[in-house]
Amino acid sequence: VQLVESGGGLVQPGGSLRLSCLASGFSFSRYYMSWYRQAPGKERELVASISSTGGTTTYANSVKGRFTISRDDAKNMVYLQMNSLKPEDTAVYYCKTRILSTEYWGQGTLVTVSS
Repeated sequence: VQLVESGGGLVQPGGSLRLSCLASGFSFSRYYMSWYRQAPGKERELVASISSTGGTTTYANSVKGRFTISRDDAKNMVYLQMNSLKPEDTAVYYCKTRILSTEYWGQGTLVTVSS
């Protein structure tokens, strides 16, 4: 199992970014996918999740209405569209899946929101 995130960078407050996660080594379409983030000095937190069918999505209250999670099973990709970014969204963002009792994480991509 391998998860590789991309798309992070520096963006001004109010800007947008789209994060991508390329999955390999498992039957991607069968599993929930999630985005987490970890800000400096804080615990890792769940940002958004999407079901295997894509029909169910959940979001942290802090990002509802601003972030959108989606998936493309043909490409083994999961995305996080982030709009109206705030300085408090600054963090390393991680892609995660869980297969049976094992969690798999990507290496993370850094998002910095600053003027």
